[in-house]
Amino acid sequence: MIVVMRGDAPLIVSIPHAGTVVPDDLAGDVHSLERARYDADLYIDKLYAFATTLGATIVRTSLSRTVIDMNRDPSGVSLYPGQTTTDLCPLTTFDGEPLWRPGREPDEAEIARRREIYFEPYHKALEAEIARLREEHDAIVLYEAHSIRSYVPRLFEGELPQFNIGTNSGASCAPVLTEAVEAVCETSGASWITNGRFKGGWTTRHYGQPDKGVHAIQMELAMRGYVDEVGPYDWPPPWNEKRAEACRKALRHILIKAIEFAEEQE
Repeated sequence: MIVVMRGDAPLIVSIPHAGTVVPDDLAGDVHSLERARYDADLYIDKLYAFATTLGATIVRTSLSRTVIDMNRDPSGVSLYPGQTTTDLCPLTTFDGEPLWRPGREPDEAEIARRREIYFEPYHKALEAEIARLREEHDAIVLYEAHSIRSYVPRLFEGELPQFNIGTNSGASCAPVLTEAVEAVCETSGASWITNGRFKGGWTTRHYGQPDKGVHAIQMELAMRGYVDEVGPYDWPPPWNEKRAEACRKALRHILIKAIEFAEEQE
């Protein structure tokens, strides 16, 4: 379920939430397969497919985040204390609907099993690519690619900005990289914010060590940038190529800036 597409540029694009696969042994435990796939970062792998043409490495999984979330602290500690969020093995959708049939919710033993067979292999693959590229470059950028519906009242008020940059409040990457990404977002004419509702998940916070040459940054896109957002029970939303092309143009510039930043550190 893990796909690694290797490149030689000092950039890794991690895509942990685009998957929709629920393993057969769990398919009977979920409330419904449709609901289990509803919070996917849908089509993000398609949107960022161009990254390989820049020499970037892509690491992604086809597994649904309902099974286990690759971007949560494996210890179970909340990324946003005091705010509504989802768990390592989510019990509800973003809208608060139960994901599992009564009595089928994952217990500690099941969570440990999923962590071993799904979570750890993903991060071992990510760690291997970080180590490989660090042998070739003095600095690299780990770019976490995400998306979410523009309106999720349970998680945030109002409409989410189009581009949501997360750097763990400035701790996961050099300020100059953040500024370069912000400049592209500003030029695009779309709304953007840095370290707003989304400050970067566990992957950004865990691997982002600028003093060791690993600069991690997360981009949470509002889905309206590339799909026709529909009602909460109309899934999946249809891809909109015209909007996606405009979004992709900005993302291409962002990834180019990330590569240029890393190369300038050498």
